[in-house]
Amino acid sequence: MDARKSSSLISHISSEHQAPLNTWTDEETGDEGTGGETFQEDDPALLAEEDLFGEVDASIWEDSNGDLAVGVGTSGKKSYAETARMFKLRQNLDQLDSFHRQKEHNVLKAREELRICRQNIAELERQRDAVEVEIDQQQKDADNSASVFRLRAQHRRLCQELQAEEDLEAHVTKTLREHELELLQVEVELGRFSLLREEVQEEEQAYQALQAQRGAARLQMEDAAVLGLQRKTQRLKAKKEAMLKEEEDRCRRSKGQAQASRKKAAVFLKETIKSLHQKDVEEKQRSHELVQKRMQAVLSLKSNIAATQERLRAQQRRAVAEAQRQEQEERQLKEALEAQGSNSTKHMYQQKKLQEFQRKKEEFEEKQKSNRMDIVAKLLLEEESLERKKRHQASMFLPPSVNKDKMRQTRSRKKILQSLDPQPAKTKEKTIRQESALSFSSSSSDQEDLRECVDLEEEQSLRESLAQPEFTGLWDQTHQSSPDEEALDKAFQSRAARQDMTLLPVGKPTAPPKKVTHGKELKGPPFISKPEVVAFKNFEVGQTYRKKIILTNISYIINYCKLLGITRDLMDFITISFQPPGPMSPGMACEMQATFQPMINKDLEGEVQFMSAAGPFSVLIRCTIKKCDLAVDSCLIDFGARVVGQNISRYITLNNRGALGTNFTLVPVDYLNPAETQNLTQSPAQVQAQISSQASSYSTQLPNDSSSSVAVSDGQGSTASRASGNHNAKRESGKPSVKSEQKQSAVSEAGVAEAGPGGVPSEREGAHTLEASREEASSVTSDITIPEGREGHIGPFESVKLEIVFKPTIPGKAKLDFNFKLSEPSCAPIPVEVRGMVVSVPVWVTQPSIDLKICMFDRLYQDTIVVQSRASTALRLTFEVCPALRNHMEILPKTGYIQAGASFNAQLKFIPRRSLSEDAKRFFDSQTSVLEVPLALNVADQVRPVPFTVHAVVTSSDLKFDQTEVDFGHCSIYESVKTSVRLTNLSLLPQDFGFLEIPKFIEVQPNEGFGTLLPLETLEIDLIFSAKKAEEYSFQINCKSGIHRDFPILCRAVGVHPLLELSHSLVQFGATAIGDNSTAVLHVVNSHTSRNEFSHAVPRVGRGPVAPVGPRLFSFALPENSEIILTPTAGRVLPGQRCLVQVTFRPRLGEHEVREEAARLLCCSEELRLQDMERHRGAEADGGKRTEQEGPCKKEPTTDPKKCKKTPPAHPQGKQALKEKNSKVSISPKNDSPFQASNPADIQPGSDEYAAGKASLLHSFSQRYSRYTIPCFVSEGDSPQGDPHTGPAYSPLNTLYLELLCPAVRPPLVVTLCNDQTTIDFKQVAVGQKVVKQITIQNISHESLDLSSSVLDLSGPFSLLNALRRLCPGSTHTLVLAFTPALGKKYREVMEILTHRMSMELRLCGEGVVPVVTCSHQESLINFGYVLEKESATYSFKLQNTSSLDVRFSVLLDSQALRRSDSLPALISPSPEGNTQPTVGTQNFSGLSVFSVTPIEGSIAPGNSRDITVTFFPDHESLHYSDRLRVQLINKHTVCAIELRGSARAHTMYLCGGDPLTIPIDALLPLPSWGNSELKDSESPPLPVLLTLRGGCKKGAMSPAVRELEVGCIRTLQPVAKKNVDFSWDSLPTLQQKGFSVEPSKGTVDAGNRRTITVTWTPPSGLQPNEVVQVCAPLILRGDDTEVYNVNLLALASGAKD
Repeated sequence: MDARKSSSLISHISSEHQAPLNTWTDEETGDEGTGGETFQEDDPALLAEEDLFGEVDASIWEDSNGDLAVGVGTSGKKSYAETARMFKLRQNLDQLDSFHRQKEHNVLKAREELRICRQNIAELERQRDAVEVEIDQQQKDADNSASVFRLRAQHRRLCQELQAEEDLEAHVTKTLREHELELLQVEVELGRFSLLREEVQEEEQAYQALQAQRGAARLQMEDAAVLGLQRKTQRLKAKKEAMLKEEEDRCRRSKGQAQASRKKAAVFLKETIKSLHQKDVEEKQRSHELVQKRMQAVLSLKSNIAATQERLRAQQRRAVAEAQRQEQEERQLKEALEAQGSNSTKHMYQQKKLQEFQRKKEEFEEKQKSNRMDIVAKLLLEEESLERKKRHQASMFLPPSVNKDKMRQTRSRKKILQSLDPQPAKTKEKTIRQESALSFSSSSSDQEDLRECVDLEEEQSLRESLAQPEFTGLWDQTHQSSPDEEALDKAFQSRAARQDMTLLPVGKPTAPPKKVTHGKELKGPPFISKPEVVAFKNFEVGQTYRKKIILTNISYIINYCKLLGITRDLMDFITISFQPPGPMSPGMACEMQATFQPMINKDLEGEVQFMSAAGPFSVLIRCTIKKCDLAVDSCLIDFGARVVGQNISRYITLNNRGALGTNFTLVPVDYLNPAETQNLTQSPAQVQAQISSQASSYSTQLPNDSSSSVAVSDGQGSTASRASGNHNAKRESGKPSVKSEQKQSAVSEAGVAEAGPGGVPSEREGAHTLEASREEASSVTSDITIPEGREGHIGPFESVKLEIVFKPTIPGKAKLDFNFKLSEPSCAPIPVEVRGMVVSVPVWVTQPSIDLKICMFDRLYQDTIVVQSRASTALRLTFEVCPALRNHMEILPKTGYIQAGASFNAQLKFIPRRSLSEDAKRFFDSQTSVLEVPLALNVADQVRPVPFTVHAVVTSSDLKFDQTEVDFGHCSIYESVKTSVRLTNLSLLPQDFGFLEIPKFIEVQPNEGFGTLLPLETLEIDLIFSAKKAEEYSFQINCKSGIHRDFPILCRAVGVHPLLELSHSLVQFGATAIGDNSTAVLHVVNSHTSRNEFSHAVPRVGRGPVAPVGPRLFSFALPENSEIILTPTAGRVLPGQRCLVQVTFRPRLGEHEVREEAARLLCCSEELRLQDMERHRGAEADGGKRTEQEGPCKKEPTTDPKKCKKTPPAHPQGKQALKEKNSKVSISPKNDSPFQASNPADIQPGSDEYAAGKASLLHSFSQRYSRYTIPCFVSEGDSPQGDPHTGPAYSPLNTLYLELLCPAVRPPLVVTLCNDQTTIDFKQVAVGQKVVKQITIQNISHESLDLSSSVLDLSGPFSLLNALRRLCPGSTHTLVLAFTPALGKKYREVMEILTHRMSMELRLCGEGVVPVVTCSHQESLINFGYVLEKESATYSFKLQNTSSLDVRFSVLLDSQALRRSDSLPALISPSPEGNTQPTVGTQNFSGLSVFSVTPIEGSIAPGNSRDITVTFFPDHESLHYSDRLRVQLINKHTVCAIELRGSARAHTMYLCGGDPLTIPIDALLPLPSWGNSELKDSESPPLPVLLTLRGGCKKGAMSPAVRELEVGCIRTLQPVAKKNVDFSWDSLPTLQQKGFSVEPSKGTVDAGNRRTITVTWTPPSGLQPNEVVQVCAPLILRGDDTEVYNVNLLALASGAKD
């Protein structure tokens, strides 16, 4: 047996032994339709040599490629393929040895089991015999029957065990025989391969020797490499030492240079330190001097403060003494007036009012004079400033003549001011000194700041301004002192600088273009200021304020800052001190100082404008004056009901939240007249003077003891409000008040009419007003008064508390509205209302209307009746109740006495009965349930009783159920039955309720049966009944209200114990993502094994009969289109057993929702498309209009060049247009959308629109909560055996219910770019072919996900080619999946993509199809015969595809494979025929393959065929052209392997036949030297031919031997000298002597034909057996050339045995 057959047989045996281990049926994989196919390895005999190469370790081949090539080149005994075959044979032999060891182990194990079994049999037989003997002995004893029975049972058991052991022995014996047979088969195979094993061992020894040589060669190479590395290291080391030396020199030089430079720097450092010390000493000296100056300033300030305090204390003491003196004088005057019998209080009050009026009049006149003087001074200053501005352009300094004119103007102005202000000079100087001292003391304590303020005030006096000075007289002092030349220079310089600033652009400068730095655009201002808004709050004119501003560069570039100017509003008051800092880096800051010198008392606002490299910016400046902000704590004061003669006081607080103080006056609203509104058009000074005069006149009109409170008002109240106030006062106060009001209005009108043009009353007018007020004092009285503080002054941030006294004198309502009128013109008056009620009854009920609110029937309600008495004596009281309500209402005590000025309390008891509507029809309204009872209080000695009323709303306290009886029906003990009842509150009051003392098997919800019902509210109450056992229930539950009323409900139910039970009746799944699944497991249990009801609970209905014991059927009824999967949905459970049920929740999106979303997306896309079309159409229409305007007005109908027809006009006219319009309206209905929306039903699953809708819903999905209740029907018995069509009977009473709570959430992972399909179908794939598909997943959650996958079947066809990674939110990942089927069957597998939030299932499916391709050439050889060199011969065959899919193929040649592998061809390759013809023979010298195939690869459609053409084209003469052609499919399956052979001749004649002399070695010969002419001319030697003939000897007679030779002539198209071939034999007689005969001896062969020469050898007589006869005869062939063949004939006669 040759080596190839041996290898094939060994592989086949190994595959047979390995087949049971690799069995893979469809039942295990879940596939269908494949039956009992198994997965087996292909027959290794069909594998090509490339497959053998692939099974050898790659590392071995990488190391041994060169060694094998060298070995082959030197010895020529071992090839690449043979080495691979050696490894393969060794692997197979080792595998066969392991099989042999396994079989030996099986035989030994079986023998051991057989031995143990036989021992057991012997032991059991011994025990059986012993038991039989014992039975015989016991049977003799008649009394021991129990032991006999026991022994017989033991004997029976032993016999059974013995029988089982015997059966086991037979089985083990059979198994042992099988194992021994298999062992013998393996040993036979081992014996067959013993020679092959020896051969492999020899080859392994040779390979090991070769490996040793290779190791030695590699060691030498490594030693050489190490030596080279050492030399390189030495060179690097030397180079490094040189570099280090150079570095040391450089460091030495740098060190010396550093020392020299340090010495030079030390000198300069000493000088610098010395100068710094000197500067520090000078700085310390300056700081010490500054501290001394500040200490002196503080000491002087402290002394000034002490002096001021002493002066203030003296003034206070003088004021106290003056007040005591005035009080003493008033007391003496009062005593004198009382002694005379007149009203002292009234007289003193009038005197005070007159004095105050005179004082205010004088102040007002002085203020008017000062205002006139200020106006004239301002006019003079304006004229002077105008003249100065005119003269300033001509000359900078004034000439002497001009100075004289200026002095004259100054003197004239002084005269005018003196004429206007005739105040003595001494008084004026004194006032000036006081005011200057006050201004100096109010400034800062810092002496430097004081000096700066004084300097700034001097400079300000020189500036041209219209500012008003704060104190009177400062202007005179300024102009009296003549300034020196330096002050004038400073003033002119500051003015010139200010004029220069005004020349700068004040408006917003032109913005530079936007600048982008480092990819960032500068937004906002390039600089920011700190503070952002420079605020000067509560400033005073004449003072100087400074603020420091920090400007910070916030741009991204180096910037600069340039001051542009100040806005015009602030130009005369703000001075900016700013030094440009130059270029500033980002984040750097600079400072500037703003000095504010207010000269007018007015709010100011403006900007300081700058320019920078990034654009302009500004700093906002806001200046606010001192203002007053007044408010009262309460605008309404209500005294309530008071009795005549009482005295009640309340307080009101006036708060000033501003920094400016003001004078206030309380003015009644009634005193405001329309004439006051005219004052608003006058100047502020005139308005203030009029307000003061009017306030003083009003104060004189008020009486001393009954005057109303007054307040300051600005006269802006409307006439309508005053009229309404007058009307209310008239209605409430009665006739006396009307008369007084008329008199007051007349007096006020007269006073206003007689006032002068300035609004100041004269002395005559004041006397007239005083007389009018005195007349009114006797007739006008007021209940609401303000004793003190009608006028006053409130300072900044102060508060004033005023007392308001209410002294009721007349019964009725008392009302007073007054305003706080302020002296500050900018402040509006503050209104205040005062209310009070005056009653005069001596006895009254404090609560005349008693409201008992809402009352319930038959409930007791109590209240207290409080009676007040203002009488001076005790009175008897009697309460009366109408007779109709005496059964419902009672007042205790009915009679009582109330003391003088005291109160009396009576108890009111109210118990409304059900008969209230009948007893008190007159007082009770049945529809509204309102009760209104008038009661009376009789007072002794009082004719009119005191009435009071009792109000109540009487309502019911009933709670009503919509049903009073509840039947729960049949209820399982494993379930609960819920019934809802409606509870209604019939009362108008909320009522508490609760279900008390309810049984344990009933539950009331919500809130455990407790709650509160609102009026007339209906609440749904859930009664949940849970039966504890199977019986009939009848019970009652009570609902108790908050007032302890009971409302019962009767209940009935029947408890049922079902035949089966569920281990869990409620399953709550976790939050499951769409596309994921959650699984729960429960059991259906049949626990009914006995009908004994006393030991355990048995299945029954109520108290009915007990159900029989037996198997039960169950069936779950799932709702349609649900997301629940139950496995199994039906089953059969035996008694005492249980059945596992798996519940799976797979949330998914509904098809209807997906289709609607897809339709909506289509509508949106269509709307966008139509909008674009409309936009383009509008643009085209605009272009058409322009064209029409340019072209002629009338359009001719255009002609279509294609159809040669005229196109009608675009707009049809007349009836035709109307007809088209009507037709359009009738066909398409009116719709808001310009297109027809798509029908969701038309969208098919799997389409792109469906996938887009599903993806949109998944991205917008939030959460969904579903609840399912699944019934489980239970049969009453087992299924009938007789009739299979009749089903079991199911009872609804035994039905079980499974409740599932299923929350669904948005999936974090979705599939994209695959139509959102999670099923990947590879469809049909050829066995062995690899198909790759991709699927993309996206993370749509808000957190990163770590992906992992489940493990695919390692032996399966599916595989994941790429790794999983971490997915960030919104990112995607592509999975690359491959399908490589190994068998022709269907495959299905599920791969899970796992995250911590979900697991996504990807269903993989595909079908492996075995490609069936047949070859039309059935033989294994294609012989092209003899061909002339450089000519070709072709041969074609077909490949037919009979499978159901496209099959790709490739045609391979062994010569090309060996050329690619860079190894020499195998010279000797054992073939099945046993010849020595090489597989790859002689090749062309040109390097091109001698055999070529077209096509070399391609694809064959199902049922089609493909032609393969093989061409033989040799380029030199050789008889050993050979190659092997293999047609291989894409799965590496070889369809056919065909050997290609051919011979090439240089001439047309050839001889074939005979025995081969040697191996074909011309493939290893070197290329011939075509340029050697001597070889061409020399004659070729005769060609040897060996022909062996073997004769036979049978029965003493010799049989002849016959061999044949063929002479052929090659047909060619080339021109040759001779077309045919002649042949002839020489030395024929010699041949005949040896017994050889040749037929024919000569002849002619035509082109393209062959002629056979028959050589016959007849053994001559006397020839010995096995004697060799040899003879040589030349055969001459003559064609286009002559060739001589030496035919060596060898003959041998052998015996019959041989």
